[in-house]
Amino acid sequence: MSKIITLSEAASIALHGMVLVAKTDHKLNVNQIAEVIDSSRHHVAKVFQRLAKEHFVASNRGPSGGFVMKKDPKDITLLELYEVIEGPVEVQGCPGNKERCPFDKCIMGDLAAALACEFRDFLARQTLADYI
Repeated sequence: MSKIITLSEAASIALHGMVLVAKTDHKLNVNQIAEVIDSSRHHVAKVFQRLAKEHFVASNRGPSGGFVMKKDPKDITLLELYEVIEGPVEVQGCPGNKERCPFDKCIMGDLAAALACEFRDFLARQTLADYI
């Protein structure tokens, strides 16, 4: 069965992992995050390296290392996290990427654009603080 909206594993790791780090008052390492969110340790490391590069978390290496929040959770939207991993949410007109429609009325009734806008707006309204 096909899905209307899919969330990549990387985006899921970013969103769930950041909520986890925001909820914790101490450093969390890659292994701890991966275990709680049931993801690959290597994939978590890659995603969190990107989040650290974009200044959402600070990271420390070594046996007592891990990730801590670099920004206040109320100042981080889920859209920002999503777009760091996936790029900007694209609002497209034709779901078939056609320049010209052979019909007078879109068969999909601009549903793709409406769904993309709703998805983007939902993520923009949610902050990490909403989940801690």
